[in-house]
Amino acid sequence: MCSRFSLYSNYPRFAHRVGELRVDHPPAPRYNVAPGTWIASIRRQADDPQLTFDNVWWGYKPEWAGETAPQPINARVETVATSKFYQAAFQRHRCLIPADGWFEWLPGTKPKQPHFLCREDREPFFFAGIWTERADGKPGAAIITEPARGSAADVHDRMPLILTDESIEPWLDPNLTDRETIRRFVRHVPAEAFTHWAVSTRMNKPGEGDDEGLLNPA
Repeated sequence: MCSRFSLYSNYPRFAHRVGELRVDHPPAPRYNVAPGTWIASIRRQADDPQLTFDNVWWGYKPEWAGETAPQPINARVETVATSKFYQAAFQRHRCLIPADGWFEWLPGTKPKQPHFLCREDREPFFFAGIWTERADGKPGAAIITEPARGSAADVHDRMPLILTDESIEPWLDPNLTDRETIRRFVRHVPAEAFTHWAVSTRMNKPGEGDDEGLLNPA
């Protein structure tokens, strides 16, 4: 799964890999991004040919869902294209969530021991996401996850689906709606590109800090 991540790279460092974007406000650095907050995204709205860099709520709940429906933060790659809850968004409302890394916790540790996972070369990357219009008219998103690969499997059995640069254009193409066609054009970043290390348990509580020191090795 992915329930906490960081985005601290300045906007030009990752935006140039996508192309021209409509931007209101570049994001401020965040080191401990938690669910139930506004997060940066790159998406296409309606039939607008230009991509938009804006915020979405990290919590996916279609406007047609009832009050008691869940508001998941993740969607499994195995079922996102076929589940009624996600299918329409997978076909028409795919998005990118920029990040520098994410956190997972080693099972069975007390207190819970967080690890920070990122690229070996420390380059920012994009989570594959989907978004939907919520009942309040605001966009809500979920990050797609897949089985953990490489060193990420040392920490958790799931990880975010992280797209190669070549996958960005087809992932955001609204004319690609068929699951098998999307699978042919979209690839994840190789497992060997990632590393991880233990960090302070201070990041277990978002209210205790959102600073660069959270990424220091424990």
